[in-house]
Amino acid sequence: MAKRSSLSIRIVEGKNLPAKDITGSSDPYCIVKVDNESIIRTATVWKTLCPFWGEEYQVHLPPTFHMVAFYVMDEDALSRDDVIGKVCLTRDTLVTHPKGFSGWAHLTEVDPDEEVQGEIHLRLEVVPGTRACRLRCSVLEARDLAPKDRNGTSDPFVRVRYNGRTQETSIVKKSCYPRWNETFEFELEEGATEALCVEAWDWDLVSRNDFLGKVVFNVQRLWVAQQEEGWFRLQPDQSKSRQKEGNLGSLQLEVRLRDEMVLPSGCYQALVQLLCREVKLGTQGPGQLIPLIEEMTSTECRQEVATNLLKLFLGQGLAKDFLDLLFQLELGRTSEANTLFRSNSLASKSMESFLKVAGMRYLHGVLGPIIDRIFEEKKYVELDPSKVEVKDVGCSGLHRPQTEAEVLEQSAQTLRAHLGELLSALCRSVRACPAVVRATFRQLFQRVRERFPSAEHENVPFIAVTSFLCLRFFSPAIMAPKLFHLRERHADARTSRTLLLLAKAVQNVGNMDTPASRAKEAWMEPLQPTVHQGVTQLKDFITKLVDIEEKEELDLQRALSLQAPPVKEGPLFIHRTKGKSPLLTSFKKLYFSLTTEALSFAKTPSSKKSALIKLANIRAAEKVEEKSFGSSHVMQVIYTDDAGRPQTAYLQCKCVNELNQWLSALRKVSINNTGLLGSYHPGVFRGDKWTCCHQKDKTDLGCDKTRSRVTLQEWNDPLDHDLEAQLIYRHLLGMEAALREKHRELSAGTEAASMLTGCGEASEDPLAQLLQVLQDLQEAHSCSPVSSLPLEPNCLLELQT
Repeated sequence: MAKRSSLSIRIVEGKNLPAKDITGSSDPYCIVKVDNESIIRTATVWKTLCPFWGEEYQVHLPPTFHMVAFYVMDEDALSRDDVIGKVCLTRDTLVTHPKGFSGWAHLTEVDPDEEVQGEIHLRLEVVPGTRACRLRCSVLEARDLAPKDRNGTSDPFVRVRYNGRTQETSIVKKSCYPRWNETFEFELEEGATEALCVEAWDWDLVSRNDFLGKVVFNVQRLWVAQQEEGWFRLQPDQSKSRQKEGNLGSLQLEVRLRDEMVLPSGCYQALVQLLCREVKLGTQGPGQLIPLIEEMTSTECRQEVATNLLKLFLGQGLAKDFLDLLFQLELGRTSEANTLFRSNSLASKSMESFLKVAGMRYLHGVLGPIIDRIFEEKKYVELDPSKVEVKDVGCSGLHRPQTEAEVLEQSAQTLRAHLGELLSALCRSVRACPAVVRATFRQLFQRVRERFPSAEHENVPFIAVTSFLCLRFFSPAIMAPKLFHLRERHADARTSRTLLLLAKAVQNVGNMDTPASRAKEAWMEPLQPTVHQGVTQLKDFITKLVDIEEKEELDLQRALSLQAPPVKEGPLFIHRTKGKSPLLTSFKKLYFSLTTEALSFAKTPSSKKSALIKLANIRAAEKVEEKSFGSSHVMQVIYTDDAGRPQTAYLQCKCVNELNQWLSALRKVSINNTGLLGSYHPGVFRGDKWTCCHQKDKTDLGCDKTRSRVTLQEWNDPLDHDLEAQLIYRHLLGMEAALREKHRELSAGTEAASMLTGCGEASEDPLAQLLQVLQDLQEAHSCSPVSSLPLEPNCLLELQT
């Protein structure tokens, strides 16, 4: 049994931010920190005081985290980025919002005395004395203190205060992981009510000392306990009055904390088998649990339930059968062909999730080069005459302003070229499309053609496929490539307009160029020849796409399983030592690939790869202090070589997001390794000591704890069958009362029918079996060592790809 904690985060937008630039505007972005560790950086939105991000993340983290903070920053090209303000949400606050915190939050001033982090190791004792008892405080060490100096470190010392007396430790220079091992004693009067205060400070020679945090102890409780030792989290100084909220702008957030107690796999076996049996029986099943789940799931929870069910059946090899069942249910209640799959039904939501989970790599292969070219060209493109702006046109080769007609013609040419290139890439991609995606589209195509067989509905099967492939997958990715991991940054206004117009053209092609879609925006007419030709190309592509036999599907899946696609790949800089001196270091750029077997590298993406680290040998993947190499975004992979000797590889990423993505990938693929480390050194061993804690023993235990459970959810994450089963159980438990009422209605109808027909006992009732399974799981949770969590119906945010 394991407790899993995760944060679903959506950073929506900001408003009324203060201007930080001389132009009267700002270039805002957000940094998300969990317990003062940066885990997310949004894209920068340029030249605005009301930025829109719309970025979603899901973070897996230990249940012991305390706070998540959102910092709004202003990016500056020449100087250090400005801090605009922050929003803090404690774990306790999130627990009081079981359906998630959602809404606007005022930004507050960032006070240096509140920006504390880290923990301090103390031993407190009440010892007998000659005349009275004495309070002994041993200050042992601290870890992960806030760096307050320009060199990326601090010069910490500790001040211990009790009953009017103050004592201080020595100063440890240039370390955020100091060790003191100093002891102080105070006279302790019986019945004394004053608290013991332990404060950490950064010593400064010229300016005033910087506050690093404090811990306050109740002496009366300590008197009863006699002794207490452990790591204590440093707290901010909140004695100062806060700046009035509201004058720094606001941030719109959606944040939800989920704590799940996941039982052993065997506990979920009955639930999984029951749902799988219903899917295998399809529409011929006696109970049809899937239709009941769809009927009783609210619209706001449908995306979450669809994603959980899809991942569960994907892990059981039944994703295609599950989606086929949903297709049949949707077709059975649809009378008009033009309304097919247009609602947010369980079928639509499940298919969206399926394409993101199974088809994201395919999407990147088709769209990636085209999106990159549009970003690089930055051409001004506009087809709507009412929106053409002369100031954005520029000058032609004759140094005269272009006319509106010339702008429109050049824009049409550019869009025709992009659309033609995209359609050509799509038509060439049949073999690149995953076999399970092709087989699912084949089922969809056949089911729709059986439901609408007449000649007037000839295009309906094609539109059914394009409604998912084009309208719900490719078009959203074109409009927002950052959200589909096609680009690291949001597009600027000019590029966004080009992407929007291209997405509209793709939608027109996907709608098979119907008169209705043509009539919406008459100014799209210049693209009509390309759209019309694209319809023919797309129909030919779909015909080939769905032309896959069972044997070919199995062969393609088998070939894919043998290829072991990379979990993560891309360029990184590996640390190299020049000569014998450890001070002369450099980073060399190489192309790295992480699979389920090893972390390997090559000079170029197409070069032969050499294995650097075997996956089973990884012991930890952690960040490195910036001061260690004078560079930011450096990580270390601690592993053992073939002889069992400990080794460390230092790799530099280009930004904080890439750093966290690589750390997350490495941690997830090595989570089941034996010998994972519980502590590590965030510095490097240089000369004769560690740069972080100044210890001289190279084999010394680490001075900071590892963070192997802090990971980001990605679209290509390995499936977690037990977690998906637990999430489905929680959702079903939230609707248990409605299911029992439905069972009573169905039972009454069955009994009446049996009396009229004289039939014997009815066959096994799947709904009754489901209710029994829910009861058994509830008992298993109540018998677990940790008390069960409050049972709330789940309403998760949109799928994080």
